[in-house]
Amino acid sequence: MIIDFDSFFFTDFKMIIIIGIIIALTIFFALIFKYLSKKKIDSLVKTKHVDPTSYLFVTNLITALIFIVGFSFALIQIPQMKTIGHSLLAGAGIISLVAGLASQQALSNIMSGFLIVIFKPFKINDRITFNQTYTGTVEEINLRQVVLRDFENNRIVVPNSVISSNVIVNTNLNDTRICKMIEIGIGYNSDIGRALKLMEEEVLKHPLHIDNRTAADVENNVPEVVSRVTALGNSSITLKVWAYSDNAANGFIMYCDLLRSIKERFDRENIEIPYNYQNIIIKETK
Repeated sequence: MIIDFDSFFFTDFKMIIIIGIIIALTIFFALIFKYLSKKKIDSLVKTKHVDPTSYLFVTNLITALIFIVGFSFALIQIPQMKTIGHSLLAGAGIISLVAGLASQQALSNIMSGFLIVIFKPFKINDRITFNQTYTGTVEEINLRQVVLRDFENNRIVVPNSVISSNVIVNTNLNDTRICKMIEIGIGYNSDIGRALKLMEEEVLKHPLHIDNRTAADVENNVPEVVSRVTALGNSSITLKVWAYSDNAANGFIMYCDLLRSIKERFDRENIEIPYNYQNIIIKETK
């Protein structure tokens, strides 16, 4: 029996070339699709101000499918792998193959990603806090994870299954307005009514403060800014004033400015802001 080694070598070499071309074309089409999709999404966001969350998620999903189809064609070129390649292309074996190869956590992340995109507890550019620990702006939602950008410009990468199973505080879900509560203690000898009035005046004249009253509130002469006495402490009377701003970023700036301006106003008006102190009684022993 004579074995034609040249024929075997030519067949294997031809198969390797075909597989290489298929893989190269797969990567090329996936990258081109992702680039064109991102360009189109950026255009829609700038011109029509659409929510990019669903578009970006679908882009990642289709890109993954392109890779699956491309690598399936590559597998078909290998005689021993034809069955797997055909089952992937037919679609019947995709779920079972992924379920067999992927971990439960990976599948959970994918399903959680779908639920996040469908029900939208948050979306791209929302500022959220989860697990009462991490706060940031949502930059990306993909098949595996959510990427947040915090105040220090760090990136917080959270698996979809983790963030979807925690309590989330979303400051942008339906209303971007935010209420900041400024709490200050004054001395027991200070004029409470005057101190409350000064706090309200400082809030009213701040440029980032907004009127949060409804039409009914205005008609019923509800004050634009409300302040109250909230506690009688050991060495101070606690006063609180409520101030509204249009979003969380402006609210934080307003809060910081008001702490300073109220303190300076109290100093000018001789309103005492006390610190904790103790009376020490010394008894003489006979």
